[in-house]
Amino acid sequence: MSEHPPVPSTGQRLHALDNLRALLMWLGIVLHVEAIYATQHLPNAWRDEQRTLVADVVVSSIHAFRMPAFFILGGFFAALLARSRGPDGLLRHRLLRLGLPFALFWPPLWLASGLAALFFMNRMVLHRWGLDPGVLPELPILGGPNTIHLWFLWMLLWLCVFTAALWRLPRAWFAPAEAALAWLARQPWACVALALPLLLASAAYPNAVLQPAGAFLPEWNEWLYYGSFFAFGLMLHGRQAELFARFQRHWAGYAVAGLACYLIAFAVALRQGPALLIGYSYHCIAWLWSFAAIGLALRWLSSRQAVLGYLADSAYWVYLVHYPLTILFGALLFEQPLPAAAKIALNITASTLVCLGSYALFVRHGWISQLLNGKRHPRRPRGPAREPA
Repeated sequence: MSEHPPVPSTGQRLHALDNLRALLMWLGIVLHVEAIYATQHLPNAWRDEQRTLVADVVVSSIHAFRMPAFFILGGFFAALLARSRGPDGLLRHRLLRLGLPFALFWPPLWLASGLAALFFMNRMVLHRWGLDPGVLPELPILGGPNTIHLWFLWMLLWLCVFTAALWRLPRAWFAPAEAALAWLARQPWACVALALPLLLASAAYPNAVLQPAGAFLPEWNEWLYYGSFFAFGLMLHGRQAELFARFQRHWAGYAVAGLACYLIAFAVALRQGPALLIGYSYHCIAWLWSFAAIGLALRWLSSRQAVLGYLADSAYWVYLVHYPLTILFGALLFEQPLPAAAKIALNITASTLVCLGSYALFVRHGWISQLLNGKRHPRRPRGPAREPA
């Protein structure tokens, strides 16, 4: 891709994508809280005694498109950086914005997540507060170092490193694949083809739905699965005028088609039908709802708004710190005489408030904001300025 010289940045923010990214970040809180109250088996071992099928529906719905949409946005912004700053600029930026935060925040977050999970498991098994690791020797989060919920950050970093290396190669090597992917994206049946590599990557998992392991060296199928969305995002940047218009025009159709696929997957799962059919329908949802989310954001969230703008500014911090909070508040609510819906609402509210409160107090105006977002926000004056005597 060396035939793409760096182009100057226009300085214009894509507020629709910033706003979408902020909402996807907040959905992480919803996802991890709902998983505590789901009825089906999920990777997290800490579970409340009050459970609801609604939580299963919410978890499966968010999980279907949240990370796929994230990786599409990740590829899009990687291409934006590569085109405006060149491959060296992309590499420097991503090492600073992704690599350094991971190195700084992973150790305390891994420890905090493990301790919160152990608190919860002591409440579940021994019905008291404690840190007895014997309650569940196979607790995954304590089984050894892993990337916990930061696996997305880790994988995105390496995909950007690979992109910076490939960007130095002649563009002619990649142009046919880029053109074919762009042509496919214009077809109404695009998800039918785009879901095939996802099915290949997920075929060995229960219901043919991939679950990231959080390993520092992910398996090939995780690279294939999430790399497919990242590669689509790389292509999308060069074809954004055409494809953004398509997503914006047809977002409702993508949403309805995704809902139809969800109902198919749900019906087949209830009848204990073929796992590959469940997985294939689910992977179609990943593309359809990702396109719908992008189109919806472009249609309705194209400007910076006060609330969404603040959420966009805080989104990176919220992503980093929310996970152990959802576990800890789940432990605090365990055995409380409340229905599952009330516990879910309380946990989501408390986790959100602590995330946003800590951002306002400790991040927004200081060096952490500079590290995560490339800027720190000035503090507002607390009162009218005094005139000199």
